[in-house]
Amino acid sequence: MKKIQYTGIVDAVAALCLKAAYDLPEDVLEVITDSLEKETSARGKSFIQQYIENAAIARRERMPICQDTGFAVYFVKLGEEVKIEGGSLNGAITEGTARGYREGYLRCSIVNDPLFKRKNTGDNTPPVIHIELVPGDKLLVTLAPKGGGSENMSALKMFAPSAGKNGVIDFVVNTVVNAGGNPCPPTVVGVGIGGTFEKVAYLAKKALLRKIGEHNADPEYAKLETEILEKINASGVGPQGLGGDITAFAVHVEYFPCHIASLPVAVNLNCHAARHAEFEM
Repeated sequence: MKKIQYTGIVDAVAALCLKAAYDLPEDVLEVITDSLEKETSARGKSFIQQYIENAAIARRERMPICQDTGFAVYFVKLGEEVKIEGGSLNGAITEGTARGYREGYLRCSIVNDPLFKRKNTGDNTPPVIHIELVPGDKLLVTLAPKGGGSENMSALKMFAPSAGKNGVIDFVVNTVVNAGGNPCPPTVVGVGIGGTFEKVAYLAKKALLRKIGEHNADPEYAKLETEILEKINASGVGPQGLGGDITAFAVHVEYFPCHIASLPVAVNLNCHAARHAEFEM
């Protein structure tokens, strides 16, 4: 049994909050840079150049890439041979989030009551924590801060199986096109297919963690990703929704078995600054 100290997790999570806010992942920066050559719209090129400059300033000056530093969403792989000493895993991640957002002067965007009081919690907690138990003695924590602008453009539909492939494609493409400039395109498009109502939304968000442009291992789903991406980019929405060739950088599909009577589909968008960071213990 491997023992991991509560305080060590708190420290690592606090640092993770700053890294995710300040440092754009290399795969994201690479696809943004590559898109500068592919985009033919002068206005679109100008936006992409600003994205590159903004990322450089954020990394150099240690300041947030975006003023919306997002809902703190964690994907955790917890080894079955790991024991947390001194407190709970949820408690450590929550405390680390509060400390990271306070010490980094990151904007706190979470309200305690979604409908009535809507009072800011003051430290960007509680976070959303997805825990997956896995074999082994490692703890892997991935943070994917989720801004309101892109999150608000999410969509979910419980199709009948008869909708088929074309129904799925039309739903995803229309969701992205109708979002326009709200999610700050070019976006990364996470698509969940299958499972249940709650599982398919999780799949769509988890899909956003994949390295940009890395296809699903199943050839049929990989082909589906390519087909959807081509249709999205043929829409002309373009960078910031003001026209151009590149509306999305990638489409990532994750799937799960489902009921014989159902075909759940969910779409979750990330803006061009697809922030995420991780640590392992």
